[in-house]
Amino acid sequence: MVWEESIVHDVRLSSVGPGQMTGSDVFHHPGGLDLAMKLHYLRVVYLFDSEASKDVTIMKIKDAMFSWFNHYFITCGRFRRSECGRPFIKCNDCGARFIEGNCSKTLEEWLAIKDCSLYKFLVSHQVIGPELSFSPPVLFQVTRFKCGGISLGLSWAHILGDPLSASEFINSLGRVMNDLGLKLHSNIPRCVPAPGQPGPQKDPISAKRIDPVGDHWIPANNKKMDTFSFHITSTQLNYLQAQIWGPSLHQTPGFESVCAMIWHCVARVRTKSEPKTVTVCRTDPYRKDNDNIGNNQVICKVEAGSECCIVESDLSVLARMLEDEGVDERKEIEEAIERDEGVSDLFVYGANLTFVDLEKINLYDLQLKGQTPRFVYYTIQGVGDEGAILVYPGPHDGKFVTMILPEDEMPKLKSELKINGLLLEDN
Repeated sequence: MVWEESIVHDVRLSSVGPGQMTGSDVFHHPGGLDLAMKLHYLRVVYLFDSEASKDVTIMKIKDAMFSWFNHYFITCGRFRRSECGRPFIKCNDCGARFIEGNCSKTLEEWLAIKDCSLYKFLVSHQVIGPELSFSPPVLFQVTRFKCGGISLGLSWAHILGDPLSASEFINSLGRVMNDLGLKLHSNIPRCVPAPGQPGPQKDPISAKRIDPVGDHWIPANNKKMDTFSFHITSTQLNYLQAQIWGPSLHQTPGFESVCAMIWHCVARVRTKSEPKTVTVCRTDPYRKDNDNIGNNQVICKVEAGSECCIVESDLSVLARMLEDEGVDERKEIEEAIERDEGVSDLFVYGANLTFVDLEKINLYDLQLKGQTPRFVYYTIQGVGDEGAILVYPGPHDGKFVTMILPEDEMPKLKSELKINGLLLEDN
């Protein structure tokens, strides 16, 4: 079935900002790790049925946002550059872009079509630039389905914060709409970072430096990228764990087992250039609940070594490497950014084959009228040629996987995943 772009129609645009004025001369200065993520964007779509969205009007959503943005005023600002070229946010209350539209399909019809490319109609894919002062870092889309169901689409510039920050941001809107109040975080604008000690000149393995992109913040790909998503049921996951570990009680968590299998399958596709070094991104387990929004996720390099053959390696070995042998490179990434006073352009997702663990970001905590989403879809824009694999909770059981990889690799990779029981035929 082919659905035309007119599937979402009657589109209207507006802006929503804080209900109270932030004040003049308020500036937020992203740190080095924030700036390293500035070419990436999180795109999240939350689907609610008609019972949850009944009486949820555009006016009610906007009224809640006025209070919500009083706290998250940093996200309503616009980027500028300092004299040296380092980006910062002027907290001028310009607001988030608000998009509303109607869908000609019911929610059930939407969920029945397992084509992740359709989600581009439910969330904005606008990036920052080429005019910084006119580019909102947050865009919010509300789409009403024919049945009365609703989708909430969040477009989040990664420079603002990591996936947990984005989840806390949107989940707090649900709390305001449900009259539960905000879980207040200390969103105090950051000052210009103090100059650090000079670090080594060598760039980190888990980030890649590119030619300057100017004020249009998106990396250029040498390959055409494709996105594919699929559900792994609890039964499949149990089978995979048994396949890797047998009766052993010392099994790795599901994330590492799934990623080990995908790593193995990608290596079978890339026969001439096995990915011997990969990156793993996950929520910092020591992060405090009251931390500012920002990029604090752990970014680890995992190096198998030049003599290792990924295809011939036991899956348990790959899983153990992903779990235990990662080296956190956050400090090295920050040093690489600060060496050039924050004006360098790097990217992380897709610098190596990148596995992103989204299982501990409270993805299903957004509630409308006390009900959680029927389904949440997650993807990342701005992924480099090596690709990224996102693993996050499924709606009822198991896990959901979004793969962003070169288009020419996808057919063979799907075949490999089917052979190894990770991808069912109906996907």
